[in-house]
Amino acid sequence: MAILAAIILVLYCVSLFSSDSGSNNSEEGVLVPKKPHEPTGKDPDNDKKKSNKDTAKKKIMIITIRSKKYTGCVDSSSPSNTDQRLACTKDNFGKPAVWGRYLGEKAGVSKGLTKKEAAFLHDKDIHILLIYNHFEDATGYENGKKQAKQAIELAHQLNVPKQKAIFADIEPKYKVDSNFIQGWNDTLHDAKYKSGIYGSFAKGTNLTKAFLAINDDAKDAIILWSSEPQQKTTTKKDAPSFNPQGPDQAKLYGWQYAIEAKECDIDLNIFKQEMIESLW
Repeated sequence: MAILAAIILVLYCVSLFSSDSGSNNSEEGVLVPKKPHEPTGKDPDNDKKKSNKDTAKKKIMIITIRSKKYTGCVDSSSPSNTDQRLACTKDNFGKPAVWGRYLGEKAGVSKGLTKKEAAFLHDKDIHILLIYNHFEDATGYENGKKQAKQAIELAHQLNVPKQKAIFADIEPKYKVDSNFIQGWNDTLHDAKYKSGIYGSFAKGTNLTKAFLAINDDAKDAIILWSSEPQQKTTTKKDAPSFNPQGPDQAKLYGWQYAIEAKECDIDLNIFKQEMIESLW
């Protein structure tokens, strides 16, 4: 992925927050829900001791904007539709442009997006990035189809329009194969939704190998959101240029480059502007 030469401005989107609404940059920040098992630069043994529930409560994702071709994104495992939460976001990081939220509730991990919350976000001109995490085995074509159908049903319950992306959350510890990814993509495509995948797309990972084994049409269609490589948390001034690890020629539009920033206990991400075009 080529790094944009001209860096215009860095904007932040945090915990439920994103870019500075007072900036003279025309871009907006983005919000998205936090993954319960992200890779970290800390002792992996300590990370394993954290439960899904505890991690989901603490983590939120933040995105940094580097130019007019990049935008920020935040995610949260709990609802966003409270005046207090939005006020905190605005006060600390500026008005968010996108918020990532999970489809349906996963016990002990994440609260599901509701119609009321979606209306709250849309009323404030905030896009929603949809994440599906109701599985821990990402193998088998029929399983991929099954999970996609469940994601589509949850999207229908919220009246999500066609041509919007739904991201499968494939954590590093999950088993994964190309058949699952193919089934996920084919089913979403047939239903007129766009398919996305979040996970570790570093060279040689099982997820990367599985992605490379799918057919060319699926490779061209799926939007990737990579959690690699992990770097140190930064201020917006020192945020890195967009440089995620992932397959060449893929639609690699998102990068979670660091986690556990001191401010608001957030994770840091950079998204390409193309991501916004597929959000609700």
